Amino acid sequence: MHLLVLRFITLVLVALGLTMGTAHLLELPPKMQYDAVMYAAVTSTLYRLFGSVGAFIQVASILAVAILAFLVRFRPAFRLTLFATLSLIFSLILWFALVAPVNAEWLQVIESTPEFVPKAYLQLRDRWEYGHVAAFIAWFCGFCLLVLSVLIE
Repeated sequence: MHLLVLRFITLVLVALGLTMGTAHLLELPPKMQYDAVMYAAVTSTLYRLFGSVGAFIQVASILAVAILAFLVRFRPAFRLTLFATLSLIFSLILWFALVAPVNAEWLQVIESTPEFVPKAYLQLRDRWEYGHVAAFIAWFCGFCLLVLSVLIE
């Protein structure tokens, strides 16, 4: 019974983690049409809770899936659960490699030369937006693998 509860909690956490990437993906087409001032205004205000709440959800998701993988290590679901764990970790690696440096650079510009914020946002927009897409794809694959791991049992 405890395995069923852990699977439920894990599926909910990973699904919640997926929502943030889905939001970025759905917002991408209109945001790519914004001029520099509008893009900077939207991006600098819209995602404040993504860093705190989103980070907690994604780290909790990875921990839950890793624990689940350990618990099902002798069951048919093990490989899929392990690959789900690796996909979620890869998603986080992609975020740290592609998105986090942009966030850091934007913050530096905001603190040092606020008049250059729109230009800086526009220059780094593609890396930030498509970095989120790459992280979303990896997270989505992890979610699908996790669902499959539950379904095969």
